[in-house]
Amino acid sequence: MSLMKRERSASDSKVIEDIAKQHLGLSTLETRRSDSLDFHDLAVWQLRAALEAAYRAGLAAAKKEER
Repeated sequence: MSLMKRERSASDSKVIEDIAKQHLGLSTLETRRSDSLDFHDLAVWQLRAALEAAYRAGLAAAKKEER
């Protein structure tokens, strides 16, 4: 199965939301149709931490699939 076409599972969504909350300080990733709610100022170190967490989550998921 192509990774690009793979549907996002509920557990994948939870991991993504947890990363957004923990590293980016975002309460939700839902579109709220309000600039003040949908656009955020973030520091580069927050983005780096979120990307590193996402990378680690991807590695862990790949190791689970190998089994």
